[in-house]
Amino acid sequence: MLTDVVELLVCPQCRVREVESGLGLGETDRSLWCDRGHSFDVARQGYVSLLTGDGGKFTGDSAEMVTAREKFLGGCHFEPIAAAVSAAVPPESDVVLDVGVGTGYYIAGVLDARPAALGVGVDVSKFAARRAARSHPRLGCVVADIWSGLPIRAGAVSAVTCVFSPRNAGELHRVLGDDGTLVVVTPTSRHQRELRGPLGLIGVEEDKTRRLGESLSGLFESVAETPLEYSMMLSHNDIEELIGMGPSIRHGDPDARSAALKDLPDTVPVTASVTVSTYRKVFQPRRASASL
Repeated sequence: MLTDVVELLVCPQCRVREVESGLGLGETDRSLWCDRGHSFDVARQGYVSLLTGDGGKFTGDSAEMVTAREKFLGGCHFEPIAAAVSAAVPPESDVVLDVGVGTGYYIAGVLDARPAALGVGVDVSKFAARRAARSHPRLGCVVADIWSGLPIRAGAVSAVTCVFSPRNAGELHRVLGDDGTLVVVTPTSRHQRELRGPLGLIGVEEDKTRRLGESLSGLFESVAETPLEYSMMLSHNDIEELIGMGPSIRHGDPDARSAALKDLPDTVPVTASVTVSTYRKVFQPRRASASL
């Protein structure tokens, strides 16, 4: 629940001014306040929006995309990926942050395996946060844009998971404690390859894992890169949900895609191919303040 993780959150309005002001509950559990008087309403579904209103680099999932994601993940097609994410998070992790939490599918598995751990789920989509807020009793969910800064205390979390989601390396480094662990899942160029040509889906760059390492260089050191590939047997409904939950739904001609799908066999073998990359936070000593 959100009340379990409030002490880990900071006011986003104060963060813009480079001041880390903690948040606390008001007289009821329906709002959060900082000591400078900024307040944020808690939605009746149990999440809170801490967006600053500065706009964002990425567009969040729509309600329809979240519904499609929930249906597809409910079919356990990505269960091996969820298991790999949970296995990569150190067992002693007491606070786990999931960036791009989506429906809460992956972080719920991590928390199930760690009965004493708390989870924080962050997503730029209010529809995702609304769904994730009920995915696990020890998960608190926040609407925030990682590119505008995470509303989380420095060093407050012991592990971060990022599954098919954007990454702000500086912010992830800031919120992780010393020797904190970052787990990132990225698709390979073989991911969903059977559907890409026939249905015109967006492709994946060949060097995605290498570029990931470069983007984290200096802030994180690589611990492990684990390939995971298997075949999924998907029905037409499964494929529609898979497309509906991802970026391809916002591109191409939906009518042409539906017509092309009808030409495929009733059940299609589709490759799931990802790399599970594990990193450790690199300690960076603070620079001495310049003399005035």
